[in-house]
Amino acid sequence: MHFKDYESAVSWIHGTLRMGIKPGLQRMEWMLAKLDNPQLKNKWVHIAGTNGKGSTLTFIRNVLENAGYRVGTFTSPYIEQFNERLCINGIPISDESIISLCNRIKPLADELENESIGHPSEFEIITIMMFLYFAEYSPIDIGIVEVGLGGRLDSTNVITPLISVITTIGMDHMEFLGDTIESIASEKAGIMKPDVPVVSGVIQPEVRALYKKRADEMNLKIFQLDTNFYVEKIDEQRFNYASPHVIIDDIEVSLLGDHQLNNAAVAVKTIELLNQFEYTTTTENIRIGLKNASWPGRMEKINEKPLIYLDGAHNIEGIKALVNTAKSFPDQQVKLLFTAMRDKEFVDMIALLKQISRADIYITTFDYPRALTKEEIQNIAIENNIRVVSDWKKWLIGERRSSEAIILVTGSLYFISDVRNLLLS
Repeated sequence: MHFKDYESAVSWIHGTLRMGIKPGLQRMEWMLAKLDNPQLKNKWVHIAGTNGKGSTLTFIRNVLENAGYRVGTFTSPYIEQFNERLCINGIPISDESIISLCNRIKPLADELENESIGHPSEFEIITIMMFLYFAEYSPIDIGIVEVGLGGRLDSTNVITPLISVITTIGMDHMEFLGDTIESIASEKAGIMKPDVPVVSGVIQPEVRALYKKRADEMNLKIFQLDTNFYVEKIDEQRFNYASPHVIIDDIEVSLLGDHQLNNAAVAVKTIELLNQFEYTTTTENIRIGLKNASWPGRMEKINEKPLIYLDGAHNIEGIKALVNTAKSFPDQQVKLLFTAMRDKEFVDMIALLKQISRADIYITTFDYPRALTKEEIQNIAIENNIRVVSDWKKWLIGERRSSEAIILVTGSLYFISDVRNLLLS
């Protein structure tokens, strides 16, 4: 089969989702070898973590871009269109490049299907596309790569980066990563490489100790938040940054929440280390880059009257950050629309959301294979004393026209993508 149009190429990629999640690097290494190892032709920053990967990535990207560098980024999931997953200076890959890449990769995927290791997963195919695109189609000065799941066995873990970054650790994807904070932290630490420095925004003392021990064993330098670099909060979107060699006062960030101040500090420390690899940036580049950085669907204000915020808080850690950020809301009623995938801890997430002052909580569902069913949301609403919205589109349009409350939409990032497309259209 030869792809002639964008729709059929993307349909093939998404069709491989049925292959499921396939941890392990054998298929990646096999395909990359067939393609002359494109991952070796660029320099990388590698980012793992439970939450904050995308925000930290966009902070780093904006600083480097402001300094004049051509920065490739690899993220997931997308918010508006598939092409966003592969960007250069924020500009998504073209439809034509996607068609060409699929025509090169599909024969390899078909060949692999007959091997003992099996057909590649959707994420493996997209990761191969990324390496090829940045190596041969549109060269970059540096690439920033977001881990898909975990770290040790993630498809992206075939690179040796200049710097490894771990943002946060929380209880998520436990069916793959383990059911303790230590086991999850250990899987994410799998991106650590000998002699490659690590920047960590992790806050749990037991995980910090684990990472310091791992770093010492691997003979690498680790720089940990509140140990080797520091954040002093000024207000919701401003902070002072300090490390032994760099002090920057009154940095403004575009993203809302204390967790974003931490993410920004992790980004600044990463930039500080990149200067040792001849990526020259100034304090002014840092200030402008962090102020201009935006990340759709992360505490994003999408409407003014009424105030409507979208936040893809899709796990316990994300919900905790959202609840904390909501403390800065104006003192008025909040109408909170929530949904989650059926494999998430939605009951615990709802319990946390009830901590938001003056919030009425509504649960809904949407068109996605792993989404809660209509029957499930009815039962969840009764058991947790919250309300049901059966048609979220109709509800949102009505609230935007007439509500005087703050509207907060949260939960699955896939749901946030659908909501964003509706409201912006």
